[in-house]
Amino acid sequence: MIPEGGQDVRELDDELPFEDFADHPAGDLTLAEFDAWLAGQHRAQPHQVTRIPFAALDGWLFESGTGNLVHRSGQFFSIEGLDVRTDREWAGHWRQPIIVQPEVGVLGILVKRIAGVPHMLMQAKMEPGNVNGIQLSPTVQATRSNFTGVHGGRGIPYLNHFLGPERGRVVADVLQSEQAAWYLHKRNRNMIVEVEGPVEERDDFCWLTLQQVRKLLHRDHLVNMDTRTVLACMPPPVASARPGPPCAPFGALVRESMSGRRRSETSTEELLSWLTDIRTRRQLVQRRVPLHDMAEHGWRQGPDEITHVDGKYFDVIAVHVEAGNREVQSWSQPLIAPVEQGVVALIVKEINGVLHALIQARLGAGAVTVAELAPTVNCQPGNYREVPERSRPTYLDHVLTADPARIRYDVVHTEEGGRFFQARNRYLVVEAEPDFDTAPGEHFRWVSLHQLSRLARHYNYLNVELRSLMTGIHTLQ
Repeated sequence: MIPEGGQDVRELDDELPFEDFADHPAGDLTLAEFDAWLAGQHRAQPHQVTRIPFAALDGWLFESGTGNLVHRSGQFFSIEGLDVRTDREWAGHWRQPIIVQPEVGVLGILVKRIAGVPHMLMQAKMEPGNVNGIQLSPTVQATRSNFTGVHGGRGIPYLNHFLGPERGRVVADVLQSEQAAWYLHKRNRNMIVEVEGPVEERDDFCWLTLQQVRKLLHRDHLVNMDTRTVLACMPPPVASARPGPPCAPFGALVRESMSGRRRSETSTEELLSWLTDIRTRRQLVQRRVPLHDMAEHGWRQGPDEITHVDGKYFDVIAVHVEAGNREVQSWSQPLIAPVEQGVVALIVKEINGVLHALIQARLGAGAVTVAELAPTVNCQPGNYREVPERSRPTYLDHVLTADPARIRYDVVHTEEGGRFFQARNRYLVVEAEPDFDTAPGEHFRWVSLHQLSRLARHYNYLNVELRSLMTGIHTLQ
C-alpha cells in the first residue's frame, strides 16, 4: 500500500522501460484522418447540456438538517461545506462549498503495438462541463459508482484490461490527487497497461501514438484532464548516450533535463525534506460543516446557483444532460463553475547547463497532506483583486507580462468536465530571461524535469495542474 505522504522516490527503480514509446511519430491513423474521425464523433454523439434550477434535479436533494446537496443513492458525490484554517497572512480562515467524493475512480490508457509501433487507445468522450463537448479521454475514465453500476446504465468498455485477470503488463499504476481547491481529499487511480492480444474495436475509440497525442496537446480544449494526468505518470526516458533525433535548441534543453544525466540544483533528498518540512510546519485544519452554514462567509444560495457575494471563486450550478452514447442517456447533476479562466504557468531556466523548473509548495483547501508541488503560478487572478501586494501570487505579474518570444508552450485546457463546468486554465511554459533571479525564496525550489517526472510516478507529490504541465512540456522535446 502506498503511504499517505507518498513513497520515498530514492527507492524508485525505472523498470518497465518504454524507451521506444515516443520514438514513432507515425501511427495507424494520420492526424488528418484523426480530424475527420473526431468531426464524425461530434456528429455521432449529439448532446445537450442545459442549466436548470436545483429543484429540477432528478435524484439530487438538499439534505434536511445540513443543507448538503446529495444523491438519493448515497453514492457518486456530494456538495458540502468546508471550514478551513491556515497560517497564511491574508484570509487565513474561510468557508466554502466543496465536492466530497471519497471513492477512488480509474483513469487508464491501454497500449498495444500495431506493426511494432506502440499505440494508445483513446476515446472521444462527452462530459457535461467540457468546452467543445467532446474531448480526447483515456481508454477508461470511470468513478467507482460508474463501474459498479450504481447509475443502472451500460458497463464500462475495456475495464477488464485494467482491473480484471485479463489485464496486461502494467506500465504505470499510481494514486493521484485532483483539484484541492474544489475537492476534499480526492484521488484517482492512474494506469497505463500494455496488452498483446486482440482488442475489441469500437467506433468512439481510436489508436494514436504518443507523438500524435503530444501534437494534439497544443490544441485548445481537446485533450482532457484525465488523459493529461495519466500521461504524466509514464516512466521517464532511460538515460542514453545515443543522441536523439534533431530538435530545436530549447527542445534539446528539455530532452537533456528529462534524461537525468546531469546534476540538479536541488537534490531529490533536499526537495523531499523541504516539502516534508512545509507539510509539518504549515497549518491546514479542515472541518466539514453543513452547506447551509456558508452565509456568514459570503456564500448565498438561490434557486439556480450558490455563489459568493464578491463575484469571485466559483459557483455551484445544476445541469440536465442528454447524451445518447453514454452509459446513461440522460441525467442531471450539480457542477462547480469557476467564475474566470485560471493561469497555470511554469517558469524554466537553464542553470549550470541544465534546464530547471521553478516549482512551489502550494496549500489547498481540500489537500490530503497540507501541500503539494505545484507550478510557479497556479491561480485565478481575479481572486486576488484588492489583496495586499505581499499576498498576491509570486511571479503572477511576471508571467502575465512575459515576452511572447520566451513563451514555449501556451494552450487553454478544460479541467475535469464531469464535475466542473467549463473550467478553463491557460497553461504556459515561460523561459526566463538570462538575468532572472535564481534565488527561489522560502516556498519555491528549482528542480530538473527528470526529478518531476520521477515524482509523478508516486502519490501526493505533484498536484494535478503540475502534472498537466509536465505532459505539456514533454511535447517540446
